[in-house]
Amino acid sequence: MPKILPAAGGDVVEIILADHRWFEEALRELRDVRSDRAAVLADLATVLIAHAEAEESKVYPALRRKDAIDAEEVEHSEHEHDEGNEALLALMEVDDTASEEFSEKLHELSEALSHHLDEEERDVLNPARTDVPEEVRRKLGDDFAEERARLIDSGCGTVSNVRKLVAAADQKQ
Repeated sequence: MPKILPAAGGDVVEIILADHRWFEEALRELRDVRSDRAAVLADLATVLIAHAEAEESKVYPALRRKDAIDAEEVEHSEHEHDEGNEALLALMEVDDTASEEFSEKLHELSEALSHHLDEEERDVLNPARTDVPEEVRRKLGDDFAEERARLIDSGCGTVSNVRKLVAAADQKQ
């Protein structure tokens, strides 16, 4: 299992991309019946929630202010985070990690996450790379890493917190 990345700061685009590759590795590990799926899922839930929440509070608003992305892109990305959280919760609520249900819910999470990572890399990170100066991306990377670390330390990946986030997203709709 990949260790939870410390994300010590630097260019926000590179930090987010490193998290994306980590998510892909965690999903591969979850597909392996020999792995400790419960432990991998707990780590994935923690990093995924911290990553998304830090993006929404630190990255998206800053990129919006810099005109790198528009309000529609922010709304779309946040909607995809909500969909990912729903799929994550459904997987976390499966009792038997060796069951067919676990495999089905893992597939649903993998599909939602892969779709979001692809779109975010094309539609958010590419404009951030070209439209935002490096010093701003570095400051943003520090802010993102600090918020992400704070959220990880707070235990943001618990099933009760994920349920709360999914319920809040349902209220928005």
